[in-house]
Amino acid sequence: MNKVLQRLLIFFIGIPVVLGIVLLDFYHHLPLHIVITASSIIAAAELYSLFSKNGALMPKPLVITLSGIIPVISYIFILRGISMDYINWVLLGAAFILIGYEVFSQKTFEHSNIRIALSVFILFYSGFLLTFISRMTGSEHSVYFIALFLFMVFICDSLAWLFGMLLGKNNRGFFAASPNKSIAGFIGGYIGSIAAAVLAGLIWPQIFSGALYKSIILGVLIATSGIIGDLVESVIKRSADCKDSGNIILGRGGLLDSIDSILFSAPVYYVAIHIMYIV
Repeated sequence: MNKVLQRLLIFFIGIPVVLGIVLLDFYHHLPLHIVITASSIIAAAELYSLFSKNGALMPKPLVITLSGIIPVISYIFILRGISMDYINWVLLGAAFILIGYEVFSQKTFEHSNIRIALSVFILFYSGFLLTFISRMTGSEHSVYFIALFLFMVFICDSLAWLFGMLLGKNNRGFFAASPNKSIAGFIGGYIGSIAAAVLAGLIWPQIFSGALYKSIILGVLIATSGIIGDLVESVIKRSADCKDSGNIILGRGGLLDSIDSILFSAPVYYVAIHIMYIV
């Protein structure tokens, strides 16, 4: 099966499945939180494998377990009505556990800086960033907010790929982190993200209320943060001399290859909708 067909299958089957999970909002989106936790664990394992090619890390079970605990606790906070601001303390506590492990388990410390930095980054990148999707489940209009966010990221990524394939032949190579990315692809991503936000404002004006400029700003923010997230993961993979973060998703590679844009866009989107739409 060629790569184009694989991408199309992911778009027409995978995206509706994910959006369908968002619609299952019983127990504060329990199915979605299960997906978030599983994604955090898989992403942590993939990132651990990439980092381990360059330097020493703390024990894999410890790092992955702590990464998975962060979204689990965020769901407990949602269920119990506890402020999600406290999830920052959960991240801090997990980081302290890793630092304490390094202090008390090692006999020599020539690689401690690398072990601590890389291991804590895994907690932040694969565990903490996904909690911004969890935070949205506490909103009265959580289904709409989460569905729009995921659709914006997916359509941005899909149109970036389509525009790059059709129009990007002569405008690639501007970013050393990902030379195959094209200016045409980036333009397509911005068009898709902005169009999705504008469409949401037309369909659900009672939720995404306000002037057109709000939708445009939201689209630009999500496209920009998504592109940066994609480039950041490209840097991580290049540093590890790996083409993909894994091989579990058809036509995409690893899970990180599919959620890199989501990881960076989630906190940006969360802040943006609170400023522009949630009073």
